[in-house]
Amino acid sequence: MSQKANSAQQFEYKAEMKQLLNLIIHSLYTHPEVFLRELISNASDALNKARYRMLTDKNVLDADKELTIRLEVDAKAQTFSIEDSGIGMTEDDLINNIGTVARSGTLEYLQKAKADQKNAAEELIGKFGVGFYSIFMVTDEVTIETRHAGKDSKAYRWNSTGEGTYTIEEIDKADRGTKISFKLKDEYKEFSEEDKIKETVNKYSNFAEFPIFLGKDNVNTVSALWRKSEKEIKEEELKEFYKFVSHEYEDPLDHLQLSIESTAANFKALIFIPASAPFDLMRNPDRKSLHLYVNKVFIQDDCKELLPEYLRFLKGVVDTSDLPLNVSREVVQSSAVMGKIRSVLTSKVLNWLKALANKDKEKYATFSKNFGPLLKTGLNSDFTNRDKIIELLRFDSSLASIEGQTSLKEYASRMKEGQKEIYYLSGDHREALEKNPNLEYFKKKEIEVLFLTDPVDVFIVPSINEYDKKPIKSIEKGDIDLMPEDKVDKPEDNLSKDLLGVFKETLKDKVADVVPSKRLVDSAATLVSDKDGMDPQMEKMMKMMNQGGAMPAAKKVMEINTDHPLIKNLSRIYIQDAKSPMLEKCITQIYESALFIDGNLPPAADFVKRMTEIMQEATK
Repeated sequence: MSQKANSAQQFEYKAEMKQLLNLIIHSLYTHPEVFLRELISNASDALNKARYRMLTDKNVLDADKELTIRLEVDAKAQTFSIEDSGIGMTEDDLINNIGTVARSGTLEYLQKAKADQKNAAEELIGKFGVGFYSIFMVTDEVTIETRHAGKDSKAYRWNSTGEGTYTIEEIDKADRGTKISFKLKDEYKEFSEEDKIKETVNKYSNFAEFPIFLGKDNVNTVSALWRKSEKEIKEEELKEFYKFVSHEYEDPLDHLQLSIESTAANFKALIFIPASAPFDLMRNPDRKSLHLYVNKVFIQDDCKELLPEYLRFLKGVVDTSDLPLNVSREVVQSSAVMGKIRSVLTSKVLNWLKALANKDKEKYATFSKNFGPLLKTGLNSDFTNRDKIIELLRFDSSLASIEGQTSLKEYASRMKEGQKEIYYLSGDHREALEKNPNLEYFKKKEIEVLFLTDPVDVFIVPSINEYDKKPIKSIEKGDIDLMPEDKVDKPEDNLSKDLLGVFKETLKDKVADVVPSKRLVDSAATLVSDKDGMDPQMEKMMKMMNQGGAMPAAKKVMEINTDHPLIKNLSRIYIQDAKSPMLEKCITQIYESALFIDGNLPPAADFVKRMTEIMQEATK
């Protein structure tokens, strides 16, 4: 390429250009490798423009030329170049487009940046296309050689150090397109190494629409599957794509493909549910979720703004045309566009999960087991979609015939005639709940009880309050609504009343009340919460969170099974000797045994000593 005889013409940037470059380089970009992303993005734009023009006008330079991006590096010389066969630029383009940040009005925004750098920077991003200038992070001088696609166009060389001036000169260049070249600063010489370039292209631009060559190698080989129709995509392609974007080894559990074109948002998405959950799903907020692309150009590999926190387990890609292809991608979290995409995407994902639950119960059961605890947290954070989330909740059940977990809707459909409440019991695991005395009445009557074994359940289920106009109640509360035939109070004889009085007197500092029980069948006694009291499992967790259990425990109501042989034996002792020491010992032991079942260990030494004394007395 030979230089024309005429000398280069020098142009001056606006006075604030040097300060603007400093702002762009040090405030708007966080990683130096984004320069390559910006250059590939610009090259893709140029190729798109050339392709669009040739749809209607074949009278262009090199009409049959392949649309490609070519990268060249020389580690020894520490040089880098990128060349595209796109639309190219005229002299006016070089002045007006490459010099975009020097437009009038920039000074006003710079002054805002001095007062409030973050907000002004975001406005700058929205108003000016400054992506090209990220290049000055890694070099001190840039050369552009370009020729527009028009057959009568001229070729030009643009050169600048990015400080005060730039030059433009006419050159010989036979083919259309643009080549950008420079020498890298010593601290960024790694970008003149082929391995680093491949790694960066793979990270940021692997789904660029046009082939990117490094020497003779095509370095962006993964197809942008989300741009294809579902019928075009093979199952094996989906699996490989999922593994590529998620860095997982297992195949995904399920996937969702979207193509949204509406007044609210425009985007395409390909989203996956992983086959298994990480061990620290609930505790690790530093999740890696969805990748954000703008017109197939990578923006962010963990875009938290695309989905609410309770859906952070999803993997995949969202690609929108509603965001500009410039540095604004660095602050997408402040964009109103992102809010609209998030709203539409969240609704679509919840609908997808509902459809999955209906068509494949086994697969949904796997999903619920893995990610249900996190999904449930959305109930108290996403009030817009609260009703949708409630339908997606799954719980274990006391009905042994229920395989997997049940929904509230399914529970309601199985409720017995006359049953007015939905019942639940919370605890650490099913085996313990099966032996809970408070379950005895419900077992006898074959009334279903939801088993809440996820720690998060005790925080979210009480907040639902009711489902299908039916109150949701813990069976460990004192005010549960029993079946109609069990509501008639049995007349208490004077003996029962007197014995209850002894219980109350003995435990007066330990319980809120002592009452006859309608829920006990096989056990002698149980402790239940007052109607306004806290769920026992919730109380236990609150104590743990309070570090050391400093929070005082609320007094429980003690329910006595007056038909139990032990209680009847105590009645006989009471008849013989109302002041018998054995009465107090047995009542205290019954209370502490109920505490023990409740998960609140009594003082072990006292408990064992008293139990030994009782057994000694019984075996005389």
